[in-house]
Amino acid sequence: MRQQARLSGVQFAALAGWSSSAQVSMIEHGQRTITADHVRLWCRICQVPDHVAAELLDEQRAAAGMWQTHQDSNRIGLKGRQEKLRDKYWNVRLHRVYQTKVVPGLLQTPELMTHYLTTARLEQHLDLDDVAEAVQARLRRQRCLDRPDARWLFLLEEDVLWYRPAPPDTHRRQLRHLLEVMRRPTVSLGVIPRDVDRRGVNPEESFTMSELPDSAVVTVELVSGTLTLTQSYENRMYLEAWERLFSLAVHGDLMRALITAALAATPDA
Repeated sequence: MRQQARLSGVQFAALAGWSSSAQVSMIEHGQRTITADHVRLWCRICQVPDHVAAELLDEQRAAAGMWQTHQDSNRIGLKGRQEKLRDKYWNVRLHRVYQTKVVPGLLQTPELMTHYLTTARLEQHLDLDDVAEAVQARLRRQRCLDRPDARWLFLLEEDVLWYRPAPPDTHRRQLRHLLEVMRRPTVSLGVIPRDVDRRGVNPEESFTMSELPDSAVVTVELVSGTLTLTQSYENRMYLEAWERLFSLAVHGDLMRALITAALAATPDA
């Protein structure tokens, strides 16, 4: 932008009232956090049209809220984090979840929740032990599946049915719970078989897509934090990925057979 305006770093710094051009270089090279004030300053000095400035400010807001570490999210405790998500789930109209590794939280039994949240507490080195309270908060959130004005779509790679992060009894109860959940009128559950002809449709990273009354949000949970995407082109790419993956899934009796097979193969102890 500055170069298109034919301004050197020294000239820009002078127009900004700065004594050195070093700050210009650091901001442009991402060595300083870019704020909305920075965007407005660059747009004003470079004489950018108002509609372009508005687009850049939208992108800056999206980037500022894009990444949150688990450490930051859990400062209020595991229970606090679960409760913070409550309003989103009671406002969502269409919710899509694609998972390659774990059973989605909205479909978990209390026993599996306890295992995952205990593991999260240990891995994230959290001092506060509020796992029991966090489990109750997540169970309360699961009531959103009863909302008649929302749809909940879940898509699992078959491997999810076979991974056993918890004891066999817990795994069996979880698989039986999936057989029960699939009968809910507001829930659609699909599984992508291991041996499906993928025709070039590769597994993607696990992601969640939520359509809210005034926005659409994609979240991707990584080892160290959560990525939140709100730009329309990003949402479009994930929707296209969802549609490709969904075309490979089986439902109804075929899916029930896959769950039953995983259940039958689970050892007694």
